[in-house]
Amino acid sequence: MNPAMKSSDLSTDAALRIDLIPGTMCDDRLWHKLLPLLPATITPAFVPLYKGRTRAQMAALVAAHSAPAAHLVGFSMGAYLALEHALAHPDRVRSLVLIATSGRGLRPEEKERRQRTMAALEKHAFAGMPMNQLRSFVHPAHLDDASIAGTIQQMALDLGKATMLAQFVASMDRPDLMARLTELRCPVLVVGAEDDQMVGAAELRAMAPLVPRGSLAILDGSGHMIPLEVPQPLATALVTFYGAFSH
Repeated sequence: MNPAMKSSDLSTDAALRIDLIPGTMCDDRLWHKLLPLLPATITPAFVPLYKGRTRAQMAALVAAHSAPAAHLVGFSMGAYLALEHALAHPDRVRSLVLIATSGRGLRPEEKERRQRTMAALEKHAFAGMPMNQLRSFVHPAHLDDASIAGTIQQMALDLGKATMLAQFVASMDRPDLMARLTELRCPVLVVGAEDDQMVGAAELRAMAPLVPRGSLAILDGSGHMIPLEVPQPLATALVTFYGAFSH
């Protein structure tokens, strides 16, 4: 894939609706840099995952706000929920894009980090994402970029403490789905970043071959927040993926 490819070079043969599912402490702003780079034939719809307070409520939001035969694009926690939805309702999912997520669920060290954060939040006022946490999510080159770090901070502040606590609890104990990846029958694109500290590229390289119709795109120059950090390479990966099975 060519990171320098312009949006005018990207095309699909027919109109395509994609249902976008954000991650923890994210809303529609997660996608605002990606969408202008997609061709007009790709129409976005948004799943308001932040409105759910339990994993069951979040799963219900995915079901209610996605198309009956959906092209799901999920990020992080949203991608894990998209995978769960595809496994539970294979007849409702035509394709699946999993960005910066693993079928294994949360790593032990991530659970510990979240537990520490939750304990601190219970005692203190919420002031957004602390810098040490932001460094874990964003590539060092993007820490001073207001369109990236600033958007992340503003989403966190707007969604607030109650949303963060609910999402942390809801996503803490989720089952390992790796053994079920072979059940997927739709085309699946696994997207990761070489420098993602939250979901290692090596894990995604091991995960993608388990999917019968799976493909893999590992992008350079990004941390965990791929849609905000490298929207052009992500747009190229999406259009290449949709073009491969829509002809």
